[in-house]
Amino acid sequence: MRQHRTPRLLCTLLLVAAASISVVGAAPPTADKTVTPLGQVIPAPASVQAHGTPYRISTDTRIRVEDSSEVRKVGEYLADILRPSTGYRLPVTPSAHGQGGIQLRLGAKGLGAEGYRLDSGRSGITITAAEPAGLFYGVQTLRQLLPASVEEDSTQPGPWLVAGGTIEDSPRYAYRGVMLDVARHFFTVDQVKRFIDEMALYKVNELHLHLSDDQGWRIAIDSWPQLATYGGSTQVGGGQGGYYTKAQYKEIVRYASSRHLEVVPEIDMPGHTNAALASYPELNCDGVAPPLYTGTDVGFSSLCVSKDVTYDFADDVIRELAAITPGEYIHIGGDEAHSTPHADYLAFMERVQPIVAKYGKTVVGWHQLAGASPAPGALLQYWGLDGTDPAEKEQVAAAAQDGAGVILSPADRTYLDMKYDKDTPLGQDWAGFVEVQRAYDWDPGNYLAGVPGSAVKGVEAPLWSETLVTSADIDYMVFPRLPGVAELGWSPASTHDWDTYKVRLAAQAPRWDALGVGYYKSPQVPWTTE
Repeated sequence: MRQHRTPRLLCTLLLVAAASISVVGAAPPTADKTVTPLGQVIPAPASVQAHGTPYRISTDTRIRVEDSSEVRKVGEYLADILRPSTGYRLPVTPSAHGQGGIQLRLGAKGLGAEGYRLDSGRSGITITAAEPAGLFYGVQTLRQLLPASVEEDSTQPGPWLVAGGTIEDSPRYAYRGVMLDVARHFFTVDQVKRFIDEMALYKVNELHLHLSDDQGWRIAIDSWPQLATYGGSTQVGGGQGGYYTKAQYKEIVRYASSRHLEVVPEIDMPGHTNAALASYPELNCDGVAPPLYTGTDVGFSSLCVSKDVTYDFADDVIRELAAITPGEYIHIGGDEAHSTPHADYLAFMERVQPIVAKYGKTVVGWHQLAGASPAPGALLQYWGLDGTDPAEKEQVAAAAQDGAGVILSPADRTYLDMKYDKDTPLGQDWAGFVEVQRAYDWDPGNYLAGVPGSAVKGVEAPLWSETLVTSADIDYMVFPRLPGVAELGWSPASTHDWDTYKVRLAAQAPRWDALGVGYYKSPQVPWTTE
């Protein structure tokens, strides 16, 4: 799937190489088309000032880092990206040992925990931030300022020019998520890692893993072992399924953390629980386990709310999951509990939410949790449509006014498993068709009437996997919509403009080609061939 574009603009390469004889690591003023304008990145930066001459990464370039293991990790990450395509050594060295090159520094003020400043000019590039996460996001911007061929895994000719100027950038929202449904179809650790790398390029910082549903249970729980070994043995369509051991889950968490993503595990309750009910008869009110389920219907299963064993089960699962999840959140689902009487739903949530707090985590639930009494500090994930029952929207607004946070995931805007149009070979259409412009052209800040702007904590793009089996399936449904949702989460509202965004989006295509990411070539986007 990789496309090599080595022959282009060789004359320019020779000119730049000649210029470097007099000034190592720099380039003269140029209108070279291989220099990406500072603002042509996704998400759009908060502030861009173009000035000065480009910097040229050369054989002499070093990546200079502060004496900190976290900063060094960001430097090594950058080196690992640049070395294969440039063919340069790019040693990662202490910043005290010289000037110039690419420098990563802590100490920036006024940009928050995830903000960064990138300065580029003749003598080098400096990325400064208050925290390592900010340096990491600055590196993502640097990647996009380099030619797309920098993503190749074999040596390319360059030139490796970075436009001169300054970017100051920080996110609009603290929560910028993507959900991967591993319950309907199971995806391996390596597949999840690949997905994490794709998310990181666009400054996503939350990976919501949908770990349980009617069709499969995907995480080992020591105190209830059959959840994984039996409940995880199948998937939609009857395939063999699978589950993560605790060691494998920890590896996903570790890898996500190395890309400054937090894992948000979800155990959906009290509905969407057939895999658990099939694994343990005592979780059913009649004591009879149903058969495993491989279809795609929803709303037919429920834990037995009146049994004490149900809360022993919930406590054990949340306790074990919290122990291997260093992040802040545990998602308890709560949607489409059509088989749970409303009074039982209220009673269930009243007992389960305190368990999450008991183990030091914050509750996240689908927005139906607003119809109960959300725990203090809980986040409600709104997935309704433009035409959603007004009463549900009012419940969410009331809960938000009472202190609950809101994550916006409107299905007819952000659900990455929705078809693009009637001819899309994958996905579903119950929320309508979601083309690229529709996924981008809305404002989280004023989407839900009655929800205070301060209550909106961010956005999340869910990817349900009823029709998705391979990583290629994931790529096709995720790209090109994910970058738009990521930009809604990161960029200031003032940068929001479809006409300019679609041009920046088109310029991402060669990068996806270099990374081996297959994508939907939407007719709404003026795709580039270079």
